[in-house]
Amino acid sequence: MTALTSDDLEFLRRPLHGFLTVAAGEPRPVWFEATDDGLIQLFTEPDALKVRRARRDPRASIVVAAPVGERERWVSVAGRVSVEPGGAHDLAARLAARYWDLGDPVRAADLEAILKADQVRLVLHPETVRRYAY
Repeated sequence: MTALTSDDLEFLRRPLHGFLTVAAGEPRPVWFEATDDGLIQLFTEPDALKVRRARRDPRASIVVAAPVGERERWVSVAGRVSVEPGGAHDLAARLAARYWDLGDPVRAADLEAILKADQVRLVLHPETVRRYAY
């Protein structure tokens, strides 16, 4: 299957960590957003290793699993990733609100620091989607 289903999107819109692998590198935990049109996007610094790898070889994948205590479930998305210059700060703000309590002054300051730094968006264009639910 090459597209995310509505059940996949509902699952992926939860504040779960995904494990991103770019160009056969090691998986890294990441914040991510599943868009209405079935793309997966995240933000990062423009000189991050995952960006350098993506520029050389755009193959990437992300795996997202349900947390301990829930029934087993995961979604895996593989495809090509593009590096996009715009929209990273807006994405960072949305994801920070999803993953952190921004009423906490420490977390609010963390977000402020992220928004002051240069950021790019990585956009994963699904070519293969696999899933499991017990």
